[in-house]
Amino acid sequence: MTANGEPEEIQWVDDHAGPVVRPYAVTRGRARPVTGTFDLISLVSATRGEATPEAGLGPEHLAIVALCQRIQSVAEVAAHLDLPVGTIRVLLGDLVARELVQVREPRATAGVPDDSVFEAVINGLRAL
Repeated sequence: MTANGEPEEIQWVDDHAGPVVRPYAVTRGRARPVTGTFDLISLVSATRGEATPEAGLGPEHLAIVALCQRIQSVAEVAAHLDLPVGTIRVLLGDLVARELVQVREPRATAGVPDDSVFEAVINGLRAL
């Protein structure tokens, strides 16, 4: 209400503003992908030139397929679509299950010492 008792008029910040969709609405309440874990540096590429709208695919799914015509990391996809990484992981799981994208996980680095080596170095430094 305004100072003179009239109802306030709701205004958008700009002409293109619209309703905000919460991440849980985009994933239909799911917190985990149906398949895969998807590290931040996993590489995502589309397996088809273009995805057509199908039952169960939302605009975010289609945006991921379009974006991944060129290989992107999971973190890049999240940044480009301005969605949380957890939401992107759920959507990627849907797309992998439908074979619309493929995800290549980072390779484990050979020869990386286990934690006991690092603990020994820290203890040695403390002894100095």
